[in-house]
Amino acid sequence: MKTLVKLLLIIPVAFFTSCSSDDDAIQVGDPFMGDTKTYQLVSVADPAISGEAKFIENLDGSTTIELQLVGTPTGGIHPAHIHFNTAAESGDIAITLESVNGDTGFSTTTVSALNDDQGGTAISYDQLLDFDGYINVHFSATDLGTIVAQGDIGQNGLTGNTVVYDLATADVPNISGTATFSERENGEALAVIALDGTFDTDIHPGHIHMNTAAEGGAIAFTFNPVIGFTGISQTNVSALDDNSSFGYTDILDFDGYINIHLAADDLGTIVAQGDIGQNDLTGNSVTYNLATVDVPGINGFAVFFERNNGEALALLSLVGTPNDGTHPAHIHMGSVATAPGSILYTFTPVDGLTGMSVSNVAALDDDTAFGYDDVLSVDGYINVHLSVNELATLVAQGDIGIN
Repeated sequence: MKTLVKLLLIIPVAFFTSCSSDDDAIQVGDPFMGDTKTYQLVSVADPAISGEAKFIENLDGSTTIELQLVGTPTGGIHPAHIHFNTAAESGDIAITLESVNGDTGFSTTTVSALNDDQGGTAISYDQLLDFDGYINVHFSATDLGTIVAQGDIGQNGLTGNTVVYDLATADVPNISGTATFSERENGEALAVIALDGTFDTDIHPGHIHMNTAAEGGAIAFTFNPVIGFTGISQTNVSALDDNSSFGYTDILDFDGYINIHLAADDLGTIVAQGDIGQNDLTGNSVTYNLATVDVPGINGFAVFFERNNGEALALLSLVGTPNDGTHPAHIHMGSVATAPGSILYTFTPVDGLTGMSVSNVAALDDDTAFGYDDVLSVDGYINVHLSVNELATLVAQGDIGIN
């Protein structure tokens, strides 16, 4: 059930469509051919109900709004409204639409002004296409809290441009997913986090942090929490927590990562994590073997992944390390055959319990720029040591780059 609900909640990211006609200037005596635009209304509480809202321009400047749903129960009467803000933010009712007839799934309303309690302000077709709003279709007049279909409209409509980032398992096994950012007409973004493996009763806070996940950093943006029952969080993205502007194009080049936490009172436990923006991975990687040296049974590999900004994510993975061990690691100058060589780069130490080390590679220890392409051509090798007090004892070693 969770997977089905999740899929239906994600649908608005992928299936926003619109159409409009660009007619030549209307000649005297010609029939009026108004523009139209269509927005998708996606399932919310009932996966069987979905549809669309069609906005039709009228000659007098008013707008006819046709709602057409499928899957509505026979005999049902479903109130409908245009609300202020995005569906992710929610807002007050701006315009009341005619209720959807459950027998036909249809309603039609001609709109020329906001509701009286909103000042009765006149609103034209063009203004509706730039309106900061969304549509809710409710289950019944006595159950307005149950939304059967919903969709962003106007400036909140989606352009079709999206970017998806993976959120990998972190401290809690079997929880992972994606973060999808979809561009809105106004340049803002709809962020949908979708996780598998969450528990029904859990609420998971989520944030965008500065820097890479390997480096860590301060919180830059706070998402609406992930609801464990659905595994979903939907958030409008228009500004960082410090109120500085932050839209879709800013996300693509942001130096950041996402953390999803276990609970508000346990932010130290990360259930899913992933780099975003310029720190996202291109898909290019190179792997080097790290062979056993002085301690039998310890060996593994080093993987360098290319980032969008040309830097690299370095992952050291060893088997056989003692649970309580902490193993310093470095890139040295030269090859294993010509060792010892000077230290060029210092990794985050390998954790003996997990056998893992994760580091961001952007510069050598002397601050010389050093990214993914430099790793491929470096005259170097990797040493992993037993401990900070026993650097002479090597637990794993391997040539890299041109070696």
